[in-house]
Amino acid sequence: MRTMSSPWARFYSNSCCLCCHVRTGTIILGVWYLIINSVVLLILLSALTDPDQYHLPSADLGGEFEFMDDANMCIATAISLLMILICAMATYGAYKQHAAWIIPFFCYQIFDFALNTLVAISVLVYPNTIQDYLRQLPANFPYKEEIMAVNPTCLIVIILLFISIILAFKGYLISCVWNCYRYINSRNNSDVLVYIATNDTAVLLPPYEDPANAASKDPPPPYVSA
Repeated sequence: MRTMSSPWARFYSNSCCLCCHVRTGTIILGVWYLIINSVVLLILLSALTDPDQYHLPSADLGGEFEFMDDANMCIATAISLLMILICAMATYGAYKQHAAWIIPFFCYQIFDFALNTLVAISVLVYPNTIQDYLRQLPANFPYKEEIMAVNPTCLIVIILLFISIILAFKGYLISCVWNCYRYINSRNNSDVLVYIATNDTAVLLPPYEDPANAASKDPPPPYVSA
């Protein structure tokens, strides 16, 4: 019998990074993001408690904007807290095999991938913005002069190649998390089916199919159309 399968089934795999299970990979990825966002949160909290330590005067940045004012610091802190919650949910969901807990982290990955794709498209459509951005950097920015001395076309190709590598890596991580979600979801569904099959002991049969009445009653006559 030929079975129908989804066209995306060919991309489904239970292993990631060629060595570990997708569930283990999702746990490692969630813990890694959790550590990064925790470090960022600690830096932001220390900057809020001691603003002078992380304060840069406007003259160093061209005199046009202030570096991380209080409002931006509060927004960044709230985003870090939200990311810690999402990463913790994904790690817990993969460890306890709760597929629904992985969905917020998967949605964040899709959103992050879309933002990076828009950055690549903007670089490709508006290549002059790279030179404008380099001119706005502080004068003491490391390797500013060397970067501006590079041919603009070569610089665009290098940036697009770098962004493409990042997008490929992020897409692979998205597929790992999605495969983990599918694995946990299918396993939970199979456990439910097994539970129903093992607890379904009473089956109602028609009288002619009941073994107790097979010897005493004849099967019904075949249906004849008029």
